[in-house]
Amino acid sequence: MSDRPSILVPLRVLEGESVPEGVPELLAEANVVLLGYHVIPEQTAPGQAQMQFEERATERLDEYQAMFEEAGATVERRLVFTHVAQKTIDRMTTEHDCLAALVPNATGPVEDVLVAVRGAVGIDRLARVVAGLFGEMDVSVTLYHVAEPDETDEDVGTLLEGMVNRLEDQGMDASRIETRVDRDQEALDAIVDAADAFDVVVMGESDPSLATFVFGMPADQVADRFLGPVLVVQREPRHETEE
Repeated sequence: MSDRPSILVPLRVLEGESVPEGVPELLAEANVVLLGYHVIPEQTAPGQAQMQFEERATERLDEYQAMFEEAGATVERRLVFTHVAQKTIDRMTTEHDCLAALVPNATGPVEDVLVAVRGAVGIDRLARVVAGLFGEMDVSVTLYHVAEPDETDEDVGTLLEGMVNRLEDQGMDASRIETRVDRDQEALDAIVDAADAFDVVVMGESDPSLATFVFGMPADQVADRFLGPVLVVQREPRHETEE
């Protein structure tokens, strides 16, 4: 059995954003890092906002935490009043060593999972998330790759075989894993089109900033066009000495 992956669930806690139906069950095998945040005007001090809104925000976080714990997840939680949401989300992701962040759309029972394998970078983290969340569930996992023009069939086969091997090493049954390859398509459009037949999408981060990916492009585009949840697996944290 794989270790529980830490998954960031950011919610605008005072703006009516709650935990969508099916999300607690989706993350039943996760360590949920529940981030309730509220963006405040630049001229407002975080301490002032905390005094004004903390009680109401805490009550909502209590409710959300209970939902995840009832489903089986372990939960860490933070409440933050911030001027810049993206920086807060990035910081929480790093501080809590989250493997992925969730774009929380509603879902029913999860039976089919689409995993967009976009390249060799980050494939180990991708496997840890997929095996950690779905290894104990009775689900089918489809590894999906949109080949670049210069990728040979051998290159693609090596990439997907490597991902299958990593999932097996994490304890997943190979009989539940399928692979699919498309060519001559723009990657984002292809993922969105393929996602129609699946309950959940798991995809890797293609931007150095997780927050940009989750709330900007392209994961947000996928979430806007896909009705189910999207899990965005972040890259390995950059060392401070890296440029």
